[in-house]
Amino acid sequence: MMITTPRLVLRRPEPNDAHAVFQRYSSDRVALKYVGWPAHDSEAATRSFLAFSDAEWRKWPAGPLLILSRAEGRLLGSTGLAFETTDTASTGYVLASDAWGQGYATEALDAVVALAGALGVRRLTALCHAEHHASARVLEKAGFTREAWLASHTVFPNLGVLDPQPVLLYAIQPARHHVQA
Repeated sequence: MMITTPRLVLRRPEPNDAHAVFQRYSSDRVALKYVGWPAHDSEAATRSFLAFSDAEWRKWPAGPLLILSRAEGRLLGSTGLAFETTDTASTGYVLASDAWGQGYATEALDAVVALAGALGVRRLTALCHAEHHASARVLEKAGFTREAWLASHTVFPNLGVLDPQPVLLYAIQPARHHVQA
């Protein structure tokens, strides 16, 4: 599956993406500060993630997606859908730090919401650290509504804090959109 937006291409990860993913963001603790998984310490860890991604794609109609620049084909980050049931899923995103502040997260998230709608997802959720204001703003620009503030909810291993942190729960009911594939 490949989704194109004005500036981006979102596509299913492949095993040969491991080196680029590791170099661009999965080993970068700054880029991963507010994600719920630890920075990868080796390409082997990234390959394990790609194997997990492949398993998700085999089980569900979609899964993790890489975000690439449409003009250069440069890897910018990742996003995707994590299905809980056939009509409920969650999403998130991470960008390499040199891709921040350029509207890529909003553009990618808009595409993921459209994909979710096209796949029949009725409820799409996203969590973000309560102090990650930029991520909250991206979710709001993409049409998500803040539903809750959850105290002591998620461990963010790249913050260097072992205690569960507060998060904001966002949700949207994706409209059915045509996704260019």
